[in-house]
Amino acid sequence: MTRLPALPEIRRVTFFKRDELTADLICCEVVTAKGARLFHEEQSEWQDLIASLERLPGFRRDWYAAVASPAFAPSPLLAFERDA
Repeated sequence: MTRLPALPEIRRVTFFKRDELTADLICCEVVTAKGARLFHEEQSEWQDLIASLERLPGFRRDWYAAVASPAFAPSPLLAFERDA
């Protein structure tokens, strides 16, 4: 299991989809001072990641509905950004 970023380290969270021909793969890019890390819904830590991210102040809990439709479109969504 990959270590999830600590909440205070997170600067930005963006969700988007990748077209995998027959289905979409929902992805999440988490940016910290150390760089960007990519997660996707098929990883074992996905549910833990989402539960953790939902504790960020101002995190957009409506991210899934905004990203899921329409099908086969990237639908990027900035769900969190920490003030500099």
